[in-house]
Amino acid sequence: MWQFLLGVAIASSFFLWYQYKQTQKIIQLVSELQNVDSEDIAAFSLISRFRRAIHQSLRYQEKLAHKLKINEELLMAAPVGYLQVDEEDRLIFCNQQALAILNIQRWQPTRPRLILELVHSYELDQLIVQTRDRQSPEVKEWVFHPVCLEGSQMREVRSILCCASSLPLPHGQVGVFIQNQQTLRELRQSRNQWFSDLAHELRTPLTSIHLVTEFLVDRIPAAEQRWLQQMSQQTKRLIDLVQNWLELSQLEKDPLQTLQPQNVEIGSLAQDIWQSISPLVQKKGIMLQVDIPDPVHIKVDPTRLEQVFLNLFHNSIKHSPAHGEICLEIKTKHLSPSKTDLTLPLSPELRISSGGADYPEVIDYIEINIIDSGQGFDEADIPYIFERFYRGDSSRKHHGAVNELGGSGLGLAIVQQIIFAHGGAIAARNHPLTGGAWLQITLPKFS
Repeated sequence: MWQFLLGVAIASSFFLWYQYKQTQKIIQLVSELQNVDSEDIAAFSLISRFRRAIHQSLRYQEKLAHKLKINEELLMAAPVGYLQVDEEDRLIFCNQQALAILNIQRWQPTRPRLILELVHSYELDQLIVQTRDRQSPEVKEWVFHPVCLEGSQMREVRSILCCASSLPLPHGQVGVFIQNQQTLRELRQSRNQWFSDLAHELRTPLTSIHLVTEFLVDRIPAAEQRWLQQMSQQTKRLIDLVQNWLELSQLEKDPLQTLQPQNVEIGSLAQDIWQSISPLVQKKGIMLQVDIPDPVHIKVDPTRLEQVFLNLFHNSIKHSPAHGEICLEIKTKHLSPSKTDLTLPLSPELRISSGGADYPEVIDYIEINIIDSGQGFDEADIPYIFERFYRGDSSRKHHGAVNELGGSGLGLAIVQQIIFAHGGAIAARNHPLTGGAWLQITLPKFS
């Protein structure tokens, strides 16, 4: 009998211990759900506390769901496109603007599909991959060519200029804001065409005026010659401005037709240009620090590259202090553009065949760095340095003269178009160590 009672006592003790542990777990769970101390919970019965905690948890979930719905409605009504992909690059959210800009058809929110199946854009895919890999916001601009599912729509669909800004999200997701820049592009093209037409009309009368002033300067009294000389100089400046604009327009319209490529040792070409401006160099006592480990041969238009170096050297000399130093670096790099910051707008003849992408898979690049010893660019002006006639504000460290080539204000715009015509890229920044202006040119080394 006593053995039976002992067994009952042991079983009862185990049951009471188990019930105590379970009660403690429930109290802890309830306290976590309610976010209050366990001592304050003791005033309620266990069942009441549990019901109260569940009710509060449900209310909190409802608030979160309501906030999420509001955010989704805001994104759906946003004037810019927005899409979101998961860690497997499947499209899980897309607002109406993005659907229209990217011509996305047959997408269902309940059935996520790969972004590349819905949007045939290598650039967008690379932007998403880079954002996820680097875990930092990225910006990309490219011309998007929509794909038509029905032949009857081909006349209605046209290529557009897109600008996308991406940001990394938790769990490997990526959000992308997209803007249609086609209207701005067309306005810019219309403005440029208007200026080109005006330049054509001005070129002949300006040339005539210049010739007349040159003819008359020696035929009037010496005391009055300075007026004609000033007129001749200003007329020549206007002629240069017109010529530079027409040259820039031609480079932008048909870059390949303006080039006459030859095999060039680019280091020697750059140093020859430096020697050609030796009077200006000696006047300020500027030294050129050359860092070219090996001879670099590349197929380019030497006349156009001379124009590039001449402009960049002039700017560097102008903004460097007396007895300063300018650094010239030229080196070859073996890179994969999809893994770098480079965005090279290669011409159609130089694109790889896979998907019509604008980037070779792996290629040799020539990198040219020109770094002056001045105060550097104003950070607010850097995004606009290569725009035509851009001068910056009055507080600009370079006093708005960075774009000058013979006083035309088109120098760096022409430089950029020459580099683009060669399938390259150019970037402006301030050197992190010296603080001076740093212009970096990247050219693909095609055979």
